[in-house]
Amino acid sequence: MENDETVAAYGIGTMASSIDDRNRIIKQGECFAVFDRHADIRCEINCEQGLFHQGTRHLSCLALRLNGVRPFLLNSSVVPQNTLLVVDMTNPDIRAGGRIQLRSGSIHLFRAKLLWDATCYEYLRVTNHARGAIDLTLAIELAADYADVFEVRGLKRHRRGEALEPLVEADRMVYGYRGLDGIVRHTAVAFLPAPSSLSREGASFSLRLEPQAEWALSISIRCYKDESPPQIATFEAAVKAGASALARAHGDDCGIESSNGQFNDWLNRSQADLHMLVTETRHGPYPFAGIPWFCTPFGRDGLITAMECLWVNPGIAKGVLSFLSATQAQVLDTRREAEPGKILHESRDGELAALGEIPFGQYYGTVDATPLFIMLAGDYFRRTGDRGFIASIWRNVVAAIQWIDQYGDADRDGFVEYERHNPRGLINQGWKDSDDAVFHADGTLASGHIALCEVQGYVYAAKLAAAELAEELGESALAQTLARQADELKTRFNQVFWCDDLSTFALALDGDKRPCRVRTSNAGHCLFSGIACREYGRRTADTLLDPETSFSGWGIRTVAASEARYNPMSYHNGSVWPHDNAMIAMGFARYGLKAHALRLLTAQFESSLQVDLHRLPELFCGFRRRPDESPTIYPTACSPQAWVSGAPFWLLQACLGLTFRNSAPQLTFVHPVLPDFLDRVAITGLRVGTGFVDILLERHAEHVGINVLRKDPDVEVAMIV
Repeated sequence: MENDETVAAYGIGTMASSIDDRNRIIKQGECFAVFDRHADIRCEINCEQGLFHQGTRHLSCLALRLNGVRPFLLNSSVVPQNTLLVVDMTNPDIRAGGRIQLRSGSIHLFRAKLLWDATCYEYLRVTNHARGAIDLTLAIELAADYADVFEVRGLKRHRRGEALEPLVEADRMVYGYRGLDGIVRHTAVAFLPAPSSLSREGASFSLRLEPQAEWALSISIRCYKDESPPQIATFEAAVKAGASALARAHGDDCGIESSNGQFNDWLNRSQADLHMLVTETRHGPYPFAGIPWFCTPFGRDGLITAMECLWVNPGIAKGVLSFLSATQAQVLDTRREAEPGKILHESRDGELAALGEIPFGQYYGTVDATPLFIMLAGDYFRRTGDRGFIASIWRNVVAAIQWIDQYGDADRDGFVEYERHNPRGLINQGWKDSDDAVFHADGTLASGHIALCEVQGYVYAAKLAAAELAEELGESALAQTLARQADELKTRFNQVFWCDDLSTFALALDGDKRPCRVRTSNAGHCLFSGIACREYGRRTADTLLDPETSFSGWGIRTVAASEARYNPMSYHNGSVWPHDNAMIAMGFARYGLKAHALRLLTAQFESSLQVDLHRLPELFCGFRRRPDESPTIYPTACSPQAWVSGAPFWLLQACLGLTFRNSAPQLTFVHPVLPDFLDRVAITGLRVGTGFVDILLERHAEHVGINVLRKDPDVEVAMIV
């Protein structure tokens, strides 16, 4: 994501670690909330907790107190579908006048929260389990700071907008903020029943409960920009609406169930996280990148996420292609690093983006999103045969090809490079975009126009994909030209980038065409794209799984431990990223290295057993795996994150060798394998062309057997052993 040499401007503050307390996260639409385990919001320095809407924190404090003290936590969880946060609490000993007034465990407090339609709903129930009647004061502290998400990350502003005087009525209160962008943002908090007292600092309720009596409270917190808040639904109506929307979203997924319950938990959590992050835009569904720092559309993230889950739900890919076609750059604009045909890096709402205080409002500083866009278009067509949709975005595909040839290869050496054009933009513009992520063997940072190894692979695969689409659409001459260009690129790439003594590809070429002779995970992407020749691909795979340098035990490191800038606690120079490993696993499978792919699936699955909710974070630290210990989570990692949520599906696809051909239509399993912890995998409701198929895969001593449980007549199922 965004990292710059001016870390104070765009970096993520690390004065507090997200692993200090296990936050609870829910999201719906363009709203997300980060609570602590009590379901409170307690903002401290660099604290990511809050209720956020369109890049702004609308609520920065929500703290429940019972007779002036914080309740004891009993249980806290987000339901598997990610729709509800549910919390059980009780009272500690409550004293008055030197004596215990209420013994601990006398009161049960139940909280449930969800988001729907830019509103946070809470249902709170208080039950008296004491033997006598009790008098209680329940207070809810509130505050709204309207911090932009970049301020929450640590950016310091010289000026801010105006906090408006809250409007306080009997049962509701409205906070407001007039930003320097001229937009007035509101947060309307409503209570049912009305509080005993209400002020800008919060609400207070005076209760008297008989034994076994219950008292309930509903709270709604609406985020909006207009002058009057829209009609707010009830908690029950919001629950029903959310459940209906979730059922519709999951209706397009195939079912996956294995013989291993914990593996099922990992897949189910990943699938639920993916659907939580997918946001309906004007151009269709789009997976927002991650919470809390990247809850917005990112080109690269959306494209890779769509590829990961393409076999499970191709509708997400269609939404991503539609959105990125609609936002494709049309003109030169150095401020946004936009060039005709270039695909978006990220799009941001919020005050800072609107004012240009950050350059990421609609920003194009990425070198790889454009070829990945073409690759996804080709993958989507092979998966679905949706010729009509491909025809509708063909001009966007052609524009992307033209960007590669005209702007991507600025020095006309046959390789695609980047160099930032806006001094406030990203220095490095591949997926490892930290300012120190591209360097030479002695640790010296690369400079000038930089050609990353994986980007050349993406361009190779993009030209082959575009050639296939061009042939389908009747443009045979263009198809032949593109296929020839891909072949020429592959030949030259293997000549220039291969480092024989390192048994891997150079990370990049710098502006002087000097190779960055560094062992990195980037080389694994060259297997994913197929640009590596067969011999070099196999040698690279062995290098990536070397336990002394690249393979930590939890996965492949971004930078090998043997390299000058290796740091297992860095963002990109020694950490382990699940999506990176999933892409490399697909590369291993392409080269027939199924045992290699199994090692990555196993490592990532075992990682999921060690983390809260089976939810893999954005990245781990790259420390060597130690017996009986968990992977070390990077302190400011996003969790959930879209391309992490999609990673298990790519890892499973790599091991099964699952491929599609739309002309038949045909589903093929190429040399399928399963790890020792999976005896069976059932895939149901898998769409192939216009039909469906149910498959059961069973692991035997020497092979994996496939049973077709059900299929439509026009669907073919094949296996290559």
